[in-house]
Amino acid sequence: MVRIAADRRGCFYFDCRLLCCDGLIRPVITLSDTAKKVTRTQDYTQQVSLHRDDEIGQLSNSFNMMILGMDNALGEITTLNKEIEDTQREVVFTMGSIGESRSKETGNHVKRVAEYSKILALHYGLEESEAEMLKQASPMHDIGKVAIPDAILNKPGRFDEHERRIMDTHAALGYEMLKHSNRALLKAAAIVANEHHEKWDGSGYPRKLAGEDIHIYGRITAIADVFDALGSDRVYKKAWDDERIFALFKEERGKHFDPALVDIFFAHLDEFLTVREHFKDIVEDDNQV
Repeated sequence: MVRIAADRRGCFYFDCRLLCCDGLIRPVITLSDTAKKVTRTQDYTQQVSLHRDDEIGQLSNSFNMMILGMDNALGEITTLNKEIEDTQREVVFTMGSIGESRSKETGNHVKRVAEYSKILALHYGLEESEAEMLKQASPMHDIGKVAIPDAILNKPGRFDEHERRIMDTHAALGYEMLKHSNRALLKAAAIVANEHHEKWDGSGYPRKLAGEDIHIYGRITAIADVFDALGSDRVYKKAWDDERIFALFKEERGKHFDPALVDIFFAHLDEFLTVREHFKDIVEDDNQV
């Protein structure tokens, strides 16, 4: 409200100080502060409450409409990004399952390996987001098997030297399939595929990396994959009992496996056994109709 005042001589004048403070500066400061808050917090639900019938009121209404529009657009973008990410994860898991099914393994193998990998990652100290990404990437560890001939992949006995060389190419083949992607998830999957058969002592494949030269994703997936593979029936072997598996892990600490990860495995063994029970394979009775 404009206020009229009088000086000592009785002359009337507008109190411009009050006009500027109440009529213009404070509303503009309110708009400015709200805009800064939106920028800082990315919270597009902010609104300016200026109940006025003048240009300032129109400006505040326009500002509120703009922010509301941005909030709606952001919501649509967020939903779309989530759908893309969910689809990407589903494709990665499905491709991993295809690789396993060709070698007569169940989809639960990749589920268990994924869960084991996240447990190891979290207890190793990786951030939740990175541990989750490794969980989503790990199903692709054996994707290179799609390029291995069935006669070798499903051979019921031990490989001869020639067959072993062919089988061992699946790690590099998986890496070649995935390495060109710029997506973080597929980059992680490429690392997992390429390095999950490397060994701590440098005797693994395909590059004979050793120690911490092996990416943590490869070191984690190595333990997760071997633990599940040993405890599962395969075309070339029967499942090992737990005591035999645990004895091997202790023996291979510092040889095949990162010793720190072996220690984590035994320290949190109950979590691994819970996952194994939850995602156990269902044995179908061939005599059932």
